[in-house]
Amino acid sequence: MTKRDVMIYTRYERFWHWSQAVLIFILFFTGLRIHGTHPWLKFGQAVTIHTYAAYALMALWVFTTFWNFTTGQWRQYLFKKGILKMIRFYAYGILVGEPHPYKKTLQRKQNALQSLAYMTFMVIIGPALWATGIAYLFYNLWAGQPWSGDALWLVAVAHTVAAFAMGTFVIIHIYMTTTGKTPLHYVKTMITGYDKVELSEVEEAYLAETKSVDMR
Repeated sequence: MTKRDVMIYTRYERFWHWSQAVLIFILFFTGLRIHGTHPWLKFGQAVTIHTYAAYALMALWVFTTFWNFTTGQWRQYLFKKGILKMIRFYAYGILVGEPHPYKKTLQRKQNALQSLAYMTFMVIIGPALWATGIAYLFYNLWAGQPWSGDALWLVAVAHTVAAFAMGTFVIIHIYMTTTGKTPLHYVKTMITGYDKVELSEVEEAYLAETKSVDMR
């Protein structure tokens, strides 16, 4: 097995990652203003920006879901064994210099804990935000119902809880980017797309012949 610099994140994956990060930041910032947490925008401006950013993020997710299924990348998020090993490593092993228990491959870009976190993000947190956000946005369509007052309160609370869950995910995600070989190793990987991956002789020969993945 030899290690080679291989492009494991395509241009679209990097575009999706960074554009999603920007939109989530905008949504969180404007959402806090709507809740009155800070005064740095007018309320009407915050609502407008929040709404358009939400539309943009939903469109991005729809297209990315289509891309994941058509390219087969959805397999990256399937459940993997080794979650307890990864939890132990991040809670203890990384502090005492233990080697990373997971080796990145072309077929498995994320370790077990990352896959679980991303799946939770995409299957639970994201849909909860979209469902409650859309219900909130189109409140006028069901405002005349006798139960609308209580329902609106529940929608607002659920939307806020999901938003803070997403915020927590982002904070943990940012921390995790500092746990590579250097504090900026993973950030650089997501900018360039390249990372060192162990390749067998067969894999290396196949990639060199087909040029299906860039190597350097």
